[in-house]
Amino acid sequence: MRTPLVAANWKMNKTQAEAREYCRRFRELVPRDFPVELVLFPPFTALAAVREELSGTAIRWGAQNVHPEPKGAFTGEVSLPMLLEHGVSYVIVGHSERRHIFGESDEFIARKTKAVLGAGLSPILCVGERLEERKAGKARKVVEEQLSAALGHLTPEEASRVVIAYEPVWAIGTGVPAHPEDAQEMANFIRGWLKERFGNVAEGIRIQYGGSVKPANAGDFLRLPDIDGALVGGASLDPDSFFSIAKEAVP
Repeated sequence: MRTPLVAANWKMNKTQAEAREYCRRFRELVPRDFPVELVLFPPFTALAAVREELSGTAIRWGAQNVHPEPKGAFTGEVSLPMLLEHGVSYVIVGHSERRHIFGESDEFIARKTKAVLGAGLSPILCVGERLEERKAGKARKVVEEQLSAALGHLTPEEASRVVIAYEPVWAIGTGVPAHPEDAQEMANFIRGWLKERFGNVAEGIRIQYGGSVKPANAGDFLRLPDIDGALVGGASLDPDSFFSIAKEAVP
């Protein structure tokens, strides 16, 4: 059975002080035996504060981005050795904002994925189509190309450590989520692609949904058979709201 994973992507929000306050409140909310894996993704500047507040708990933390090279002349970037110092467990790669605002290519995302795995961490690989691509009937083609580029060169063992986040780009930050049937259809397609490529390992790979997830609609997605959690944006900025979503993932 796959353990649900619910992740909070804070994006460019929260100072160190705000991150500490959030973590202290969140620690109070989460029971010690909570059966859902929880991961917070603060901005780089708050990673140290989050680590201090969450060390010794079952709550994990990760990085929103990384550069695939271990060091070099890459102004403004952060490397895996830097992240390892902060005790991260996960790194988000291929988020739609990185793809479409910052112009990251499938090839660059593939390099990041491989580098994260090589560092002993788990990537959360984001895939998903734009509205015009869905309307044109190209949603599956787009997602398949993203999966193939990032994962096609991996071994089954490496693939087993990857988490896939399906995030229809047209649903992110719009307040209009995908229909649960659309999310399940795509998650099932993704799992089928994983089975074809990696065999039985695919049954253990977790697939999240991301795209305007809120407490009011989280249950509609988290109870779907091929959805194993959520990558939550705006609704994760409040600890009570985020925990309300996480509770919907309890098996």
